[in-house]
Amino acid sequence: MILDQDGNIATITQEKATIVELVKKLKELYPKFKNDNVIVSLTSLKPLGLDDIVEFLQISNKHRGAKHSFVIVSDKIDLDIVPDEIVVVPTTQEAYDIIEMEEMERDLGF
Repeated sequence: MILDQDGNIATITQEKATIVELVKKLKELYPKFKNDNVIVSLTSLKPLGLDDIVEFLQISNKHRGAKHSFVIVSDKIDLDIVPDEIVVVPTTQEAYDIIEMEEMERDLGF
């Protein structure tokens, strides 16, 4: 797991471990990035299924409930099967765009 900081955006890149191991590690390290918007990049992993994405549901809901963005980047999942509660986009640029939009919405009180 690689953790990069870019302003108020923490980018977490997973290269080898399983999704379950990654989510466990995210929960352990949560205090480190709890005040940042988070991008989890899964682009180097094998194709993902619904079960893999749902693993992130609890931490995503907690983070979004604290008024921060939580975006998963993967081009290896059918976006039609992803639950609406989790934001999944195919590219890192789209993740930055989502965070920018969500920040504007929060600033406007939506």
